[in-house]
Order: sequence, then structure tokens, then C-alpha cells
Amino acid sequence: MRGAEYLRRADVVVYDRLANPALLAYASPHAELIDAGKEADRHALPQEAINALLIERARAGKVVARLKGGDPFVFGRGGEEALALAQAGLPFEIVPGVTSAIAAPAYAGIPVTQRGVAGSVAIIAGHRADEAADAGQAWQTLAAADTLVFLMGVANLPRIVDALVAGGRPADTPVAAIANGTLPGQQIISGTLSDIVAKAHAGRLAPPAVIVIGEVVRLHAQLAWFNKSPADAAV
Repeated sequence: MRGAEYLRRADVVVYDRLANPALLAYASPHAELIDAGKEADRHALPQEAINALLIERARAGKVVARLKGGDPFVFGRGGEEALALAQAGLPFEIVPGVTSAIAAPAYAGIPVTQRGVAGSVAIIAGHRADEAADAGQAWQTLAAADTLVFLMGVANLPRIVDALVAGGRPADTPVAAIANGTLPGQQIISGTLSDIVAKAHAGRLAPPAVIVIGEVVRLHAQLAWFNKSPADAAV
């Protein structure tokens, strides 16, 4: 509701590729709409240009709404943009969202925590596996967490799997890859660390996708509810 209020009030709405386009219907018909979407190797605006744009419009006396998909502080670069505004002496407010790291598994019937099954969850940027000597990525520690959720990890899925197995995660650990989560075209590919790479390739897994690793993935078979008829669904 707070986000909708700000969209209605905004003179300028700067929105991302993964923000649902339906949300723009809340914006004033007189608002300036600016596409700042990003995907791999193709950015509508580089991050520095986005920061400068937010500052320029705000200094011009405009009410600016920065619309992101998911939560702005979970791999959304919201912190970077907020720091740029703070350093420019401009006031701002953060409206929390729901990260796909939790929402996509929920739509697949996978709770990221479950009493007696998983009491901890780690959310990891999957593209960091591409860094050959990533000193900041403690794979053994990550492998010990009950549930692992990787965002932006499709391209590096083989590296992620190899690193986790080398870090001590059993090869038969359940894995689910969820593409286009919460949308009508949601795709779920299930397997284990030993076979998920082959299954993802066979299923033509493509981003955006969320990869969930851990025993909670086994609950998918019982809790899958999305795309069922209302008569089959339970609240």
C-alpha cells in the first residue's frame, strides 16, 4: 500500500525489468516513466547513470519513485542508490518488498525454513561462483546452511554444484530450479546436486530463475499449489 501511494504521488517513476509492468498502472498518467532495466550484458542505463538520474530529478524538485522487482535491499542495488542519495544530501524512504528468494519457492510449494527440517537459510548471488578465487565466498560455510537460495545463478549452475559438493554437501541433496516464479509460465525443474545440471540443460532453464538447495525441496511434491484450480487450493 505504501508503494502504491508513492507511485500515485510520483512525478517520475524509474522502473526495472523485473518489476511487474502492472504496477505502473498505479502511477499518475502525468508521471514520467523511465526504463532502467538490466539483464546480463544489456543495461538500459548503467548503475552510475541511474544514480545520477535519481539525484538530478530530485534536485529539480520532483518526487521520484524507484520501482524495483523483489526487495530493493536483496541484490537490488537499493543500498547503492540510497547511499548516492544520502551523499547528495537528499531525503528518501525505503519501501520493503518481497524478495524472489522467498516468493518463488513459496509459489513452488517450498518453504525455505521448516520446523524439524531447516532452521537456517542463506541467500547467495549465483554469479559470484564465476570468480575463480573468490576469497569472500566461504563455500564450506555455505554448504553447512540448511537451505541455500541462489539468485542469478543459472549460467553458473555447474560451478555452484561443484563448489558445494567440494564443500561437503552430499551429492543427493535435493535441488529445485524455479524459472519465471509466480507467473503463469512458472517452470520447476527438480533433481539433486548430482543431476540438476543435466536436467536444467534438458529443460532449457533460462533466467530469471531461483535455485533452491536443501531438504525443504522435498516438500514441493506435497505443497505445490500454484496453477491448481481454486477448488483444489487451500488457504
